Amino acid sequence: MGELFIPEGYKSSLNVVETQKAIKSIKDFFQKNLAYALNLSRVSAPLFVKKSSGLNDSLNGVERPVSFQTLEEPGSDIEIVHSLAKWKRFALKNYDYQLNTGLYADMNAIRRDEVTDNTHSYYVDQWDWEKVISKEDRTVEYLRDTVERIYRVFTQTDDFITYHYPHYKHFLPKDITFITAQELLELYPDLTPTQRENAFVKEKGAIFVMQIGGNLSNGLPHDGRAPDYDDWELNGDLIIWNPILQSGLEMSSMGIRVSPESLIQQLKATDQMDRLELEYHSLLVNGKLPYTIGGGIGQSRMCMLFMQKAHIGEVQASIWPEPMMRACENAGIHLL
Repeated sequence: MGELFIPEGYKSSLNVVETQKAIKSIKDFFQKNLAYALNLSRVSAPLFVKKSSGLNDSLNGVERPVSFQTLEEPGSDIEIVHSLAKWKRFALKNYDYQLNTGLYADMNAIRRDEVTDNTHSYYVDQWDWEKVISKEDRTVEYLRDTVERIYRVFTQTDDFITYHYPHYKHFLPKDITFITAQELLELYPDLTPTQRENAFVKEKGAIFVMQIGGNLSNGLPHDGRAPDYDDWELNGDLIIWNPILQSGLEMSSMGIRVSPESLIQQLKATDQMDRLELEYHSLLVNGKLPYTIGGGIGQSRMCMLFMQKAHIGEVQASIWPEPMMRACENAGIHLL
């Protein structure tokens, strides 16, 4: 169990039934406007994939997926997804999506090795989205423009929730601030990566930390990234200051996806060249998959942020360590 933060004097302004209604309203509003902003259409998504496909998100490379075998194919390992980071690019090809169009899906995942706290759960729900771009669009400028489009949907949602629930007050800044992981290190050389993010987002309100995955000047990466979906030079995390938890809350990890060249470069850097034998990676290096940009946006995190909840368990049904459940009950935090 991770560290649990109990805000002093915390009391939810919505009861359980009101919370459930607000969850639906927020999700309906956000996904509709996200689809419009990025020209996306909704598709159905898998809960599990075959291990041999290489389609599962390996996250930082150490997390263990939940896996099982079926009666009909007892020798085939099937994994519950961590996310749809790679599956979406595969789907864009199979569904014949055209340039500047894309898809989004309701992604449900299990991350068994997660350390639970106010914002982390074994259960993950997010909007996973992916869009076809041209090779010429693989630029920092295109990435920033996409981030700004997504952030405008956040500010629209801020307006929506404060209109329907006047007791909530606006807290998002008008614009999002961009910074690279290296610039963040130079700004706060004596802080850890998380402390750097918190210090900067507290000042700015909403930030996008770019270029995550490769080693910085101190010889360490800002954060771990799988080598086979984001291009580490063209990715980042969208983080918003959470006034209830008094810390930054990562709302989205996204980026322009690897090209055949950057895939090989990043696989070499992480000593994972054996992945080229998997179906997904083979298609990619042989130019059989489109150039894309994509990411995930946490649904429960968005709801807890806009409803100013203290714990993600107030907006999603999951399981929690007994000490955490007792502490939340004593503090008046109702876990679903």
